[in-house]
Order: sequence, then C-alpha cells, then structure tokens
Amino acid sequence: MSRSHLPPDSIEARATRRVRKKLGFYIHALVFVLVNLGLFIAGELTGRHRGPVFIWGWALGLAIHGLFTFVSLQGEGVRERMIREEIERMKRDKK
Repeated sequence: MSRSHLPPDSIEARATRRVRKKLGFYIHALVFVLVNLGLFIAGELTGRHRGPVFIWGWALGLAIHGLFTFVSLQGEGVRERMIREEIERMKRDKK
C-alpha cells in the first residue's frame, strides 16, 4: 500500500507526518550551518570578520522552527491521552 493511500489516522500515516516534520527541521538546520560556515570561511579569506546581520533573524527563525516542530510532536501524545480520557468519560456518562 502506498503511503499516500493510508488512512490519515493510521499509525503509519502519523509516523510518516512526524518523520517529515523532523526531517524538515534537520534540513533547515543543516542549510543554516553550511551557509554560515561558508560565509565564515569567505570572511576569513577576504579579511572581513564581520558576520552578516541577517544571521540573527535566520537563527531566530530556525529556533522557532525547532520549537514548533518538537512541541507539536510532544503535543500529539497529549492529544491522544485527552481523546482516550474523553472516550472513557463518554462511556461512563452513557451508563
């Protein structure tokens, strides 16, 4: 079965979404490191030791991306627990 045809609530579909989120952040972090390493090396070779101003904005964006990625992944466990508790509450109320 192709991953695109999985039911959206299946464990494999959820795992695929989680991995996609993590990989997106890891690729963002890798590009950040490589670009800034290249800029640092270019600065050393040309004698310009001043870092680009945009690095702080990009660093903040990367930090926010990481925060949202890993908080949302932690939130999935909370969501599952709340759903289980609500189902149990509804079963008790039905009796």
